[in-house]
Amino acid sequence: MDHFARLGVPAALDLEPAQLDKAYFARQRQWHPDRFVARPPEEKARASTEAAALNDAYRTLKDPLSRAVYLASLKGVELPGDGKTIDDPELLMEAMEAREALLEAETIEEVDLLARKAGSDMENALSGLAGLFSRDDRPALRSALLRLRYLDKFADEARSRRTALERAKA
Repeated sequence: MDHFARLGVPAALDLEPAQLDKAYFARQRQWHPDRFVARPPEEKARASTEAAALNDAYRTLKDPLSRAVYLASLKGVELPGDGKTIDDPELLMEAMEAREALLEAETIEEVDLLARKAGSDMENALSGLAGLFSRDDRPALRSALLRLRYLDKFADEARSRRTALERAKA
């Protein structure tokens, strides 16, 4: 059973957070292991398995990027696993240049500017996904998702760099 079906929500890129929360909490109440304490071991085990699967589904679908990657995988779009080399030379060059700029940033303001640009690029890329999904343009979808993964990771790196500069300043 896929994550969307498990939570009883439509298999869609855009999900209302409140709808997702409501579906998750309703099912979580149904399968929470505490409700199965006095039940036979096989029922306890099933409840534990179902609760873990619900948590995984919710965690995946709650994050827009994770949801997009998951939905793409259901449509047969394969992405390299984390830690794999980027096979798009243009994206690789963009990533290298951005990381170099981040390493060279000497002030919090410079880091914030780079982070804002990455955030804006991420918003634009996320908004373009719906069209790629509706056209079932798998190569473009794969490329866009790889770029989104990179932008998401860059945002984490920018937060870390900002923290390091704040500590050095203190």
